[in-house]
Amino acid sequence: MTLTTTYLGLTLAHPIVCGASPLTADLNLVLRLEDAGAAAIVMHSLFEEQIVKGALRRSREGRDARMHAAAEPYTAIPPYARFGDEYLEHLLRVKARVGVPVLASLNGTTAEGWLHYARALEQAGADALELNFYNVASDPAESGVAIEQRLIDIVAVVTGSVRIPVSVKLLPFYSSIPNLADRLERIGARGVVLFNRLYLPDIDPDTGAALKDVRLSDPSDLVPRLHAIAALARFSGLSLALSGGVHEGIDVVKAVMAGADVVQVTSAILQHGPSQLTYLRGFFESWLNRHGCESAARLRKSAAVVRERRGPSADRADYLSLLQRWNPEHHNSH
Repeated sequence: MTLTTTYLGLTLAHPIVCGASPLTADLNLVLRLEDAGAAAIVMHSLFEEQIVKGALRRSREGRDARMHAAAEPYTAIPPYARFGDEYLEHLLRVKARVGVPVLASLNGTTAEGWLHYARALEQAGADALELNFYNVASDPAESGVAIEQRLIDIVAVVTGSVRIPVSVKLLPFYSSIPNLADRLERIGARGVVLFNRLYLPDIDPDTGAALKDVRLSDPSDLVPRLHAIAALARFSGLSLALSGGVHEGIDVVKAVMAGADVVQVTSAILQHGPSQLTYLRGFFESWLNRHGCESAARLRKSAAVVRERRGPSADRADYLSLLQRWNPEHHNSH
């Protein structure tokens, strides 16, 4: 039996990848993730704001030291002077210790930042680069077209400036994911990750205050991602990664059947530890064995929703059929 898969041109032992999480900030935990069976590791994101903030802090410290020593007038340190040294040094250490591919994750705020840090991460040895786009549309003066075009422009600059493969991690709220994916493929992106999680505050009804907490994914997050992956698998040449809602072994099976090259697991690892990766891989392999499927490649895109030549009329027919199946008496009896 062959579990191997190809993602962003990289050959992986199986489709189960450790998604970006705080765990990868600790080298010992990274080694545990590899030992537990991660086929690849996506590093936690490098955020441009954190680097700029750190550079400004170092600038103030340097200014204070110069003033204390009665040195020459202080000259500000450019925010891009050190390229997030701590992250890059950690990436170098991880690359030196693990044998699986390591993907860097970048979340920028400016065109200059996206470009500078992408090049720096490539130089630090990342096998691939995941561009982590997180943009909450809240400005009424900015159209959806403008938001998409800004993303396209950034990806075009990055893919034209680095030699390593680039994937794009998207939020699920673009008006047409297939159209956007097609445009990303044309400008040089090698893959997409569906989907990024949207973290928004809840409301405390007693005080009116914002409740800011991290909600991990749960199995209910899986279905929209399966649908999006299946939609792209019918036509796209991009590598497809499903992220969000993968908690059980059967979720891995569904994702690959829908067309995913890999699944990125994060919340399940945060909840249960690195050993969850071992469980997921074991379940996936035994499921293929029980169903006489000789490879992960054979399973990929085998779901009917991918094989069928579906269109808007088929989707509407499914919608209507599901609504008509609703039986209040049956529901109330349970």
